[in-house]
Amino acid sequence: MSKGKAADFRPFSEKQLAALTWWCPDSPFHDRDAIICDGAVRSGKTVCMSISFVAWALASFDGASFALCGKTIASLRRNVITPVVPMLRELGFDCREKLSSNKLEIAFENRRNTFWLFGGKDESSAALIQGMTLSGILFDEVALMPRSFVEQALARCSVEGSRFWFNCNPDAPMHWFHTEWIQKRKEKKCLYLHFLMEDNPSLTPKIIQRYKSLYAGPFYQRFVEGRWIAAQGVVYPFFSPRTHVCALPPEHCEQYCVSCDYGTVNPTSIGLWGRKDGVWYRLREYYYASREVGAPRTDEEHYAALEELCQGLPISAVTVDPSAASFIECIRRHGRFRVIPAKNDVLDGIRKTSDALRMKKIMIGAGCKDIIREFSLYRWDDSGVKDSVRKENDHGMDDMRYFVTTLMDQNDDCGFFALAADRKDD
Repeated sequence: MSKGKAADFRPFSEKQLAALTWWCPDSPFHDRDAIICDGAVRSGKTVCMSISFVAWALASFDGASFALCGKTIASLRRNVITPVVPMLRELGFDCREKLSSNKLEIAFENRRNTFWLFGGKDESSAALIQGMTLSGILFDEVALMPRSFVEQALARCSVEGSRFWFNCNPDAPMHWFHTEWIQKRKEKKCLYLHFLMEDNPSLTPKIIQRYKSLYAGPFYQRFVEGRWIAAQGVVYPFFSPRTHVCALPPEHCEQYCVSCDYGTVNPTSIGLWGRKDGVWYRLREYYYASREVGAPRTDEEHYAALEELCQGLPISAVTVDPSAASFIECIRRHGRFRVIPAKNDVLDGIRKTSDALRMKKIMIGAGCKDIIREFSLYRWDDSGVKDSVRKENDHGMDDMRYFVTTLMDQNDDCGFFALAADRKDD
């Protein structure tokens, strides 16, 4: 089943049918208290699970309250509400969304229930759902939510016959949801369905292959193979000087921008990027390691290096490590460059940078020797239970990540004019 047009239904796969019907009286799984669907991206688990959740709610209750939870309400609307509501309407459900109160009222024949929308992005989100009484709850991308929010939400399901619905892409094997729910699924009476892209009949072999080509390393193992594995080794194992390094980057580009990872004791790395024919090239870089040189530099000295790096080029924007408040203010005070605090979600940034490298949307000029050196040294830290990278040999890596997530990502999505005004930190 596709997430596109409402009427674009395809025959269901065996796993999709199981997710759709597990609660029905004639299903061998009807006595389970919960369902968990994990696995590959684009495997068809989210839409069929969401339709099943609504159908179960209307078949089992009338005048009851339910919760639909995502990492944020925006992501919940994008992943669940937008694709599912048109399909429900095609099936005969009456769906009325009230944006101001973040709720969705759904009716079928003579029954009507209320579905409340919640975002569970951090520990403080648990307070949002306190005090409610729910008959069921669906967690979309549950592995991205803090445990406190999920457990508080589950505690709200005190109505007789209430059930839990979880879906996610895999994460690290020691992630709390993997250890507490997937590994304990039998004692918690959960139906567990593991999806692959091949379980989504709406994907052709060509499209499946295209998705598989987008990922590498742990992202491939998780998002394509659907495995709960630890991130280890080099962060960008597919990087190759032969493939990703350009001996002669273009002299004249359509746009220019700059990314900066700022350090006082640690190195400062600044990259100049130029766009030519849809590809961003790292043209030049400034890399200053005060420990190696033996003398720190002031904000003004780093700013002078920034001016020299740009050599009078028309710079659209400069993005800087959001923690470097004094350097951001220094750039603003000079009034030449528009400066934007960088987005600093490390794992999401690494994933997007991996995509950009694999699709050759970014190339590295041969003269940028420090970032080229760091590619072979930038490694996952496999000593903890959460994904993280070692805080060493990461300064060029960080400024490249800031560029991809803050400048290139904005440019690809909505045009560079979106940077016409200063933006505050989220």
